Amino acid sequence: MKIKVLGTGCAKCRKLEQIVREAVREIGVEAEIEKISDVREIAKTGVMMTPGLMIDGEVKLSGKVPNKAEINKIITASMDK
Repeated sequence: MKIKVLGTGCAKCRKLEQIVREAVREIGVEAEIEKISDVREIAKTGVMMTPGLMIDGEVKLSGKVPNKAEINKIITASMDK
């Protein structure tokens, strides 16, 4: 599983990355987590509001920081595909 956290480095972006890393550890899924902070690269994904989250090339959310339970649900649902 490839997870990308999209954000320029603001507090919300860092928080999302932290929650994603914790969720991946708790679930026990093997995932490559990458932080994308280049504005041009973020724009290429179609995300216009950061932070954003992509899993396996699909945008899962943008513009908010969900709680860990929501992130767990998003990751788990992505595992089933």
